[in-house]
Amino acid sequence: MRTAALHRMKVYWPLYAMAIPGIVFLILFKYIPLAGAVIAFKDYSVFKGFVDSPWVGFKHFETLIHHPDFARVFGNTLMLGLLKIVLVFPVPVLLALMINEIRKSALKKGVQTALYIPHFLSWVIVSGIVFDFFSLSGLFNIVLGWFGHEPVLAMQESGYFRIIYVITSIWRDAGWGTVVYMAAISAIDPQLYESAMIDGASKIRQIRHITFPLLLPTVLVLFLLEIGNFLDLGFDQVFNLLTPMTYSAGDILDTYVFRTGIQQAQYSFATAVGLFQSVVGFILVFVFNRLSRKVSDGGLW
Repeated sequence: MRTAALHRMKVYWPLYAMAIPGIVFLILFKYIPLAGAVIAFKDYSVFKGFVDSPWVGFKHFETLIHHPDFARVFGNTLMLGLLKIVLVFPVPVLLALMINEIRKSALKKGVQTALYIPHFLSWVIVSGIVFDFFSLSGLFNIVLGWFGHEPVLAMQESGYFRIIYVITSIWRDAGWGTVVYMAAISAIDPQLYESAMIDGASKIRQIRHITFPLLLPTVLVLFLLEIGNFLDLGFDQVFNLLTPMTYSAGDILDTYVFRTGIQQAQYSFATAVGLFQSVVGFILVFVFNRLSRKVSDGGLW
């Protein structure tokens, strides 16, 4: 068995060499920082360091759970995470299926490029565009004026925050999310489509009975990865879209930790919240992976 493994390494050594930078990245920025999670159980002081800071057990976790704002912040995080799973996650799948049906190569590339471009804009730029769009002199209020409605400061009203969060998530990242799905679709055997056309299957039936079933394993894997980040909604997006008037609907664990943990130098508390998010994410991935293996043959392990 060892001989076979060595033989594969000799034959496929270029692939192993290509994997080295990714492995180094994971070790340096993912595994080594795990040792710092110990400060979640200590009253960490930058002067005493990791070793000499006193142990406090689950003090910071108890502080988080019993904090008066925890229910609101945790509820907002769950709601935005659910909206992201239900409304945002399916969009790249639908876009990939639609793009795949474009037969003119130039048009197909043009559509893909137009959908990819927003992903390369930072959330600072995107939030600036959104604030201008919903300002009193922005396009949103101009259109409302055409229909005789009064101007609305949407970015200052909590009722609009979650809708804006979903729309901006789709606009910026849905196109980029199609990359993996398009690659999976391109790997489907063309003979399956040829056989279906000979049998008289329409485009809808080809998508329903060929493309989507063969794309489903990829969708399932990415869904499980998305579930793992259920409580990690992206600090940049929410922080740049959030205003003090929309805290009731948009204040999430990440922004809460930034205010109470980072700005007030409560590093142990911030680490405890991050560890709490990771544990919840792991439990969700484990549960949904077990469910996926019972429903289908797919899964992460």
